[in-house]
Amino acid sequence: MRMAKSIMVTATPLKIRFERFNGDIGIAPAKPPVFVAPEDKPALVERARKLLKERDAVLVAHYYVHPDLQDLAQSSGGTVSDSLEMARFGHEHPGSTIVVAGVRFMGETAKILNPEKRVLMPDLEAECSLDLATPAGPFAEFCDAHPDRVVVVYANTSAAVKARSDWMVTSSIAEKIVGHLHGQGKKILWAPDKHLGDYVRRVTGADMLMWNASCVVHDEFKAQELEAMKLAHPDAKVLVHPESPAGVIALADAVGSTTGIIQAAERLGAKEYIVATDGGIIHQMRKRMPGVNFIEAPTAGKGATCQSCAHCPWMAMNGLRNLIETLEGAPGHEVLVDPEIGRRARIPIERMLDFAKRNMPTFRGSGDA
Repeated sequence: MRMAKSIMVTATPLKIRFERFNGDIGIAPAKPPVFVAPEDKPALVERARKLLKERDAVLVAHYYVHPDLQDLAQSSGGTVSDSLEMARFGHEHPGSTIVVAGVRFMGETAKILNPEKRVLMPDLEAECSLDLATPAGPFAEFCDAHPDRVVVVYANTSAAVKARSDWMVTSSIAEKIVGHLHGQGKKILWAPDKHLGDYVRRVTGADMLMWNASCVVHDEFKAQELEAMKLAHPDAKVLVHPESPAGVIALADAVGSTTGIIQAAERLGAKEYIVATDGGIIHQMRKRMPGVNFIEAPTAGKGATCQSCAHCPWMAMNGLRNLIETLEGAPGHEVLVDPEIGRRARIPIERMLDFAKRNMPTFRGSGDA
């Protein structure tokens, strides 16, 4: 593994402060999920399934949303996957409407790749901390100040930020693309996740100037507590998403994207895993690998109210009730992207897909948070 210099820049005065993941940066904070009583669930699921069919719609859900929506997506002809595969699945599906259960940048990505289709979301205020920490104006100024660098952005960014980039990457292909650019002698401007950027820098040896942001979920994983958990579960394998801090990544048996973590668990064949990513993914892992024990990695030490609380508060804003409201035609649920921004944002996405087609024939887009 080659080492290269890394430059970390706080490129914007924006400071996100969270109080149990509620922000005070001039936008609506993450709203608590609407509770659904067990006795009400079957009727709501059936209502949602009927509306999807009536509206010629397909439900695409991220691994991190509530299991109810994951199960509904899979049982109604939709999919559970990462954001890029969600968008691509929606493109290939014959339905005229894509319903995205996830966060806003995922809805935007679906619209960018499917401008001819209607894209809906249960809650347009479902945000992403990485997206919020990378406002388009300051980011454009940052890029303009470093014209000698190739701009590579992670999928967890707005359409406007993607439109200002040269390449978009997911966590499963970031290392390959940055390594390719490094081999051409290119210097990289990376945004937004500093932990993923540092991981890619250490693996590739590339010269990377990094935007200073992190995921509020993955940033909370604690290496010391993870070591203690490993001692308590000596046979468990550790699976880590690369948005996690370097000390946590160093303890991993496998580092991978959302889909990559599931594939690693299937490949390694252990009976027990400690999983360092959003706990929503464990629902799919248990479905695919019954009888295997999956443990959420620690985000706090002893005495904390919640020792393993890796759950995105914005993903939790997706639920059966607001999904039904969306399908019933309530206003304020359609994802709209300025056509010119969408056109420019599509270029770095398709550049990544073309690279993958040439260099990674089995790549299916897996890789965001």
